[in-house]
Amino acid sequence: MISRRTVLAGGLALTAAPAFARPAGTRIFAAASLQTALTRIAAGYRGPGGPMQVSFGASSAMARQIAQGAPADLFISADSEWMDWLAARRLVAAGTRRNLLSNRLVLIAPRGSRPGLRIGPGMPLARALGGGRLAIADPVAVPAGRYGKAALTNLGVWDSVAGRLAPAENVRAALAYVARGEAPLGIVYATDARAEPRVRVVGTFPQATHPRIVYPAALVRATPGGRAVLNYLSGSKAMTVFAAEGFLRP
Repeated sequence: MISRRTVLAGGLALTAAPAFARPAGTRIFAAASLQTALTRIAAGYRGPGGPMQVSFGASSAMARQIAQGAPADLFISADSEWMDWLAARRLVAAGTRRNLLSNRLVLIAPRGSRPGLRIGPGMPLARALGGGRLAIADPVAVPAGRYGKAALTNLGVWDSVAGRLAPAENVRAALAYVARGEAPLGIVYATDARAEPRVRVVGTFPQATHPRIVYPAALVRATPGGRAVLNYLSGSKAMTVFAAEGFLRP
């Protein structure tokens, strides 16, 4: 089951309707890593196209739901591939796509632990796991997992841990495994680590080890309200919130 949370700008939490009924306002399907920042932005938005109603989940799950007819007005992915996938099916409005944000990839551990591991080629990641597993978003379909696999492959350590994963449905689920002490190490975005006080950053993966992390956004339905919301998310007020949560401009 896809884990997601829906937030109304006035602060009410809603549950997404399984029948895909279209709600009022602008419905945003967004990558799970945007949850903290985008929830803050949605809660304070009072402009055209509001309220913002946001469902969070893996980019792969959000894209597939849109393809199945889910009532999204705006999609924000954590990588270009899933946006390309929708665009190839003509499911995003032409001329509305833009790169909204960027991020960094980090290795995390529970707050009180001291794994003594330094990120670099041939690092003893398997040994640092001890008897535990590496928390990572699904490396086949979820952007954070794919970035993580690419980084570990380029560092020459993927094969040593490929059989010792704790795969999660999205990056926030991987974060939770580490925060709860269920996994000794995990790979998440820098913004996720920043949002969770129960974890600490062991190290940041060099950008050259994985594809550039970019968050493309595009309208699914080109409505005036949707355009207003997308422009707001690209504007200075929203970017101030994104920056405060650790996101970077692309």
